[in-house]
Parts: sequence; structure tokens; C-alpha cells
Amino acid sequence: MSTIALLAGSSRPDSQSGKVARYLSRRLVALQPSLQVELIDLALEPLPLWPAAPAEHWPDHAEILRRADALVLVSPEWNGMACPAVKNFFLYAGRDELAHKPCLLVGVSSGIGGAYPISELRASGYKNCRLCHIPEHLIIRQVEKVMNEGDAADAEDARIRRRSDYALQVLLQYTEALAPIRGRIEMAEFPTGM
Repeated sequence: MSTIALLAGSSRPDSQSGKVARYLSRRLVALQPSLQVELIDLALEPLPLWPAAPAEHWPDHAEILRRADALVLVSPEWNGMACPAVKNFFLYAGRDELAHKPCLLVGVSSGIGGAYPISELRASGYKNCRLCHIPEHLIIRQVEKVMNEGDAADAEDARIRRRSDYALQVLLQYTEALAPIRGRIEMAEFPTGM
């Protein structure tokens, strides 16, 4: 049985990123009922600005990530960037938690943006932790109008829900395909990316 971790990257309580992460969590279970899904919500269990010691919630987060076979990372776009809580998360998370695990990136915007967190995290959110961002990603635009409780509100909501199911199914395939790789790659000599 596979385990998927979801990271709701906003530090704001009751965030739209948290709503999207919870929606994707429910869809993962609907698509594959045997799946174990665990949510890390950085608004509910924040990480202090690194390198704080001790980080109260980090041991629990790290244990969830170590158990996980894949990650869904939901980041809001704040001022054209991935939010600080997500960038701070990558200062805590390393190879022990994330190496050679597939990751579906999800950008969230209240407007028509959302692409910049995807680009930023593809460029810098993998190097030393060795996380494998899959080629598929999601951008949830006009987020207040989509993925709310109940049936799809309109055609755009229905479209992004279908696209989300597709992206999650792609992630599940990568999860299965990359499982044999973990544990077979020796990283002792070259522990960090170039």
C-alpha cells in the first residue's frame, strides 16, 4: 500500500491552498481506495524560520515524509513567488525524507496567476533533497471559485477537477515506477546536487 503526503504550503489559517490540498487528498482516496494519504498543513503546524532549534512540528512532518512514497506540494503564489513557508520547508526537508520520490507541484492563485511557484520550485526545490518533480503539474486559478464542497460549480470548475484527477493518476504511476529506485542509489560520495 502506497502513502502519499500532501503539503499545504500556505502559512495562512483557512487558506485556499489548504482547501485545495484537502480536495486533492479526497480525490486520491477516491481514485485509489487502498492509498494512505497524510496531510501536512503549514498553517496549522508551522515551521519556524530555519535554522530554529528545536522546530516543534518538524519531527512529525519528517516522519510523515519518510513514510510517504510521493508528495503533492501545494504552493500559493504570493507576489509572483512561492510563499515563504514552502521555501522554508525545503531548508528542513532533505534526502532522508524526500530523495527519489515523485512530486506533483500545484500552484494556487486567487487571480489568473499561479505559474511562478511552479517555475521557482522546479528550479530550486529539489537540488539537495533529490525530490523528483514529475513533468505534470497543476495551476489552480480563481481558486475561490473552484474545488469547493459539493459538485462542480461551473464548466471551469469541472475542467480543473478532471485535470486534477488526470495529474493525480500520473503521480500514482510515477510513484509505482520510482519505488524500486529508492534504496538502490548510493549518495554517500555525492550527497548534494551540483
